[in-house]
Amino acid sequence: MSRVSNKPITIPSGVTVAVNADAIAVKGPKGEMHYPANRLVKVVVEAGEVKIAMADESKEANTFAGTARANLANMVLGVSKGFEKKLVLVGVGYRAKVQGSTLSLTLGFSHPVEHALPKGITAEVPIQTEIMIKGVDKQLVGQVASDIRGYRPPEPYKGKGVRYSDEKIKLKEAKKK
Repeated sequence: MSRVSNKPITIPSGVTVAVNADAIAVKGPKGEMHYPANRLVKVVVEAGEVKIAMADESKEANTFAGTARANLANMVLGVSKGFEKKLVLVGVGYRAKVQGSTLSLTLGFSHPVEHALPKGITAEVPIQTEIMIKGVDKQLVGQVASDIRGYRPPEPYKGKGVRYSDEKIKLKEAKKK
């Protein structure tokens, strides 16, 4: 039996969880998210907690129960506090700015890189070399940050590029004569 699904999810104040036959809706101060219901997983909301159980004792139900519990916990956290990823631009002349729902990046190419932000994602640029990606969906925040990092990943010789704020780049030694 999944040990992950045994732990109940506590619902913070201001967050509501509604269970329907086809979907589970989580609504909070930051937004609203939906999760498709699965016939192998039973979701029960009682006394300020969400409890997940398997519908039967199959291996497939066990895996879906653990996944459903993790996804619902992320949804509850996302609509109450939100998720964020911080990116750092390292390189001479590398900078970013936000124009509406578009992130404009200057990354050493002959043209600026324009990245359209999806619905539900916001970007802030406190200084020209830092980007804060924020949203309620953990997966979408991570995907947008990964897409932006993909334009110019950190290179191993000088360390130039777009990196996560907590990422460490091990620099290689230059070729000797």
